[in-house]
Amino acid sequence: MFPLWANDVDAIISDSTKRIIVTVLASAVTAALAFVFGRYYGRYKARREWESKEFLHRVIVSLNILRDGYLKIRTVMERSLDELFLNPVAVEKVQHAARACTVADPMMYIGKADRWFVLNFVLNAVAEQMVVGNIRLDAGLPVTLVKYSLFLTCEVVGEERVRKVRAMMIRTELLENFPYDDDATSKFENPWHIDRIRTLRKAAEVFKTEPDLFLMLEACV
Repeated sequence: MFPLWANDVDAIISDSTKRIIVTVLASAVTAALAFVFGRYYGRYKARREWESKEFLHRVIVSLNILRDGYLKIRTVMERSLDELFLNPVAVEKVQHAARACTVADPMMYIGKADRWFVLNFVLNAVAEQMVVGNIRLDAGLPVTLVKYSLFLTCEVVGEERVRKVRAMMIRTELLENFPYDDDATSKFENPWHIDRIRTLRKAAEVFKTEPDLFLMLEACV
């Protein structure tokens, strides 16, 4: 016959086991609900982005070439905001400025205290793509030096077009003396490039009054 305290031990073990089982089950249920909700919300958010054609978590860097009377747009890279800006606060500031853009003014007006820091994230990423030219320069090999201005926009365009944060590169001398004063003088590879000409025209205007919205980049090729 077991002593009386043995029954107390059994009761304690039984209660502890019950608590562990309840805790494990509760954690499992919570994790399952979080997983299901996360997948549902993710799909809901993705569908809304797709339907609205707004992907403000993405940034695309483009080279804007004005040559022989034509505008040509070439992609340098595309990244998520998290990949490029690395800091959640910087990402928040970029998205806030992007949402404030309008059809008439697609420039992103980051706060003055943050402009250099935000643009420098982009400059560093672009510079990685051009390291070969810099090595050639350092080695004393012949290179061509091109000076670009880098700035952020978020063009508000038609429903058939995708809206993203856009970091644009254009030769600095073109911002200082933009060659297309009106749409009639412009020629494009694609009809919708007229929106880009208007963006670049606005950038040339802002360049004269708020040069700290732009960062200079030297490319060696």
